[in-house]
Amino acid sequence: MIGGKLHERCGVFGVFNNTDAARLTYLGLYALQHRGQESTGIVASDGERLRMHKNMGLVNEVFRREEILDNLGGLHTIGHNRYSTTGSSTLENAQPVFINCRIGQIAGAHNGNLTNARELRDQMEKEGSIFTSTTDTEVIMHLIARSRHESIEAMILDALSRVKGAYSIVFLTKNALYGARDPLGVRPLVLGARDGTHFVSSETCAFDLVGAKMVREIKPGEMVRIDTRGVKTYIVPTFEEVTRCAHCVFEFIYFSRPDSHVFGENVDKVRRRLGHQLAREHPAPGADLVMGVPDSATTAALGYAEESNVRFDIGLIRNHYVGRTFIQPAQRGRDFGVRVKFNPVKGVLKGKSVVVVDDSIVRGTTMKKIIALLRTAGPREIHLRISSPPIICPCFYGIDMPTKQELIGSTKSVGQIRSFMGADSLGYLSIEGLLSVVPPPRENFCAACFSGCYAIPVNGANGSDAGS
Repeated sequence: MIGGKLHERCGVFGVFNNTDAARLTYLGLYALQHRGQESTGIVASDGERLRMHKNMGLVNEVFRREEILDNLGGLHTIGHNRYSTTGSSTLENAQPVFINCRIGQIAGAHNGNLTNARELRDQMEKEGSIFTSTTDTEVIMHLIARSRHESIEAMILDALSRVKGAYSIVFLTKNALYGARDPLGVRPLVLGARDGTHFVSSETCAFDLVGAKMVREIKPGEMVRIDTRGVKTYIVPTFEEVTRCAHCVFEFIYFSRPDSHVFGENVDKVRRRLGHQLAREHPAPGADLVMGVPDSATTAALGYAEESNVRFDIGLIRNHYVGRTFIQPAQRGRDFGVRVKFNPVKGVLKGKSVVVVDDSIVRGTTMKKIIALLRTAGPREIHLRISSPPIICPCFYGIDMPTKQELIGSTKSVGQIRSFMGADSLGYLSIEGLLSVVPPPRENFCAACFSGCYAIPVNGANGSDAGS
């Protein structure tokens, strides 16, 4: 799903005990670039003090000069890729967030959204706190600085005990690396290791690039401290009893890379099962070929083709060298944004009945343009298949999603959406079908954007910018 999509939440990465920690974090963030393309940053510790470099742009743009990483130095690092979910795209909102408080320097980087951030922020501002950004992460850092506890572990746990919502977060002090997940485990966070070096990452695909092995997932409601003595576990205090998890099912549908392992399963395997189930629920008799919208829907399309026993082919070529901005021609009426990213393969599509698989539809405007673009290649029929249910409600846990009124799935029937798209047929995966292919127990997954059943109260949830 591209354009008008559910924008990627953030990526976090941490390294403890490596003389090349800054470069390893650069590589880790490079592997996590799909989780955020707005800004990036790294904080490094040499055991005495913290140094930070962050800016707007992609990882290779922000750290384009070798001396930037040389100047960071250090043995321990954390890094962050950001895509804002409700706030502005400014340098002030780039992460990590770095503060000095009574226990010394501490930096934090967060993936997710807090549902009580506005309430906490308003209270602290009334009491004299000054904020320099609109991120939830800064709210957490203020809570740490204001804590009356004596140890940094107790201060972090005290702060996390006061927040509600989704967070996978890393902290760095001069001599320790911390990683924590919210009690419902909405966002992924994993531990890795390599030759005496410890790693924390949003996804395991980053471990592959730095030569680390996955040790385990950080558990929902768990905080780990990594220092020279090893890894120590703490339990995050909660507002109320937690009886289940609420893993974001969109990590499997779209967000995580297919070569990652999240929530106890390989993403590629789940996406193929999504495609298999979609084919069982919505076959396309007489179809000549199956294609996916690159790149996030490719694996589901392969699953659809396997289950249908219909040939998979490449019907759209994606230009992977398109930047975040480009100069558009002066002509009106051309869907240049889609055309510059994709080009249909006429030799594959002409005269064929084609099944087009995509992972989701949000507003529907981009998919409408893609269908129109495919029509220029002369297919006989276009059957649109979506490997998730209709999105009918916004997400408040770290996904940039439009209001309910802007979601095409909440305002139009499937037949009306098909007509709007210009497809010959349209089939969405059912919620039951979706939950039948995730790792058990299915009750541990959040599908609120499809059902409206929120695992965390959402009053005021979108009142501030995402920590992501």
